[in-house]
Amino acid sequence: MFAQFFGSYLLNNKVVSPEQLSEAISKLKESRMKLGTLAMHQGLMTAAEVDEVCYLQSREDKRFGEIAIERDYLTEEQVEDLLHSQNPDYLLLGQNLVDMELLSNEQLQDLLLDYQNDTEIYDMDIENQTHFDQLVKKFLLVSENALDDYAKAYLKLLFNDFVRFIGEDFTPMAPVPATEYPINYCVEQRINGDIQAVTYLDMPKSTAIAFASRYASMEFNEFNEYVKASIEDFLNLHNGLYGVNISNSHSVELALDPPTTVEEDILELTTNSYVIPFIYPFGTLHLIVTFQKA
Repeated sequence: MFAQFFGSYLLNNKVVSPEQLSEAISKLKESRMKLGTLAMHQGLMTAAEVDEVCYLQSREDKRFGEIAIERDYLTEEQVEDLLHSQNPDYLLLGQNLVDMELLSNEQLQDLLLDYQNDTEIYDMDIENQTHFDQLVKKFLLVSENALDDYAKAYLKLLFNDFVRFIGEDFTPMAPVPATEYPINYCVEQRINGDIQAVTYLDMPKSTAIAFASRYASMEFNEFNEYVKASIEDFLNLHNGLYGVNISNSHSVELALDPPTTVEEDILELTTNSYVIPFIYPFGTLHLIVTFQKA
């Protein structure tokens, strides 16, 4: 799910719009990694060389690798290695943006270098827990009030649960400290015990219909009790899994209140409250969370 963090990086740097990014992410499953993109990412070819070979491909009935070997940009062994190399999804996301003509290969090359320097992840083997933890830690840096370990564990699990139960085609935005929040349709659940927390999941009703359809693996066409129940069940499931994780890792026992619908128009939030937007192709939802030690 590392494309989500690269997408957030692109949005924060105003490289693409949320709509453009959502379209590129939605195409990840149907996209295939191109040899030129891999060669550029591994430093075997420059963006200009990749562009040249792509141009020659439009004039000759040859594969990219054949032309790259003929031009002495790659060896046969390098082509073979690239064809069997790991394809990180954040690189595929960048390639989609190039195919959509939102970026050039040269711009993508520069952005990938900047992104790797920013995250301090330089190799291709990013699909491991250490790098995931590193990306989450970098993402969750908040300028004024740093999130504690319990809050970080909560959000880290949330990323995984969105992928597992809703879909990986989302982009998280950085947590923003907040004292109030205007709600759309909002579900609340309180966590009690040695950790006190209030969690909210808010979204427009149209977004709620699509969210519930994915979660329940059913097609909902209107906002109804089934949609409400699905969103409540997702929040309850996520918070329940969080309680199990915290019990196993910190020997801290937590209890959950039943999830309820928020009736107010404005949430009045206390200290250590954060709003985290998650952008899906079907709409944007917000997690609002307040953590306090008991």
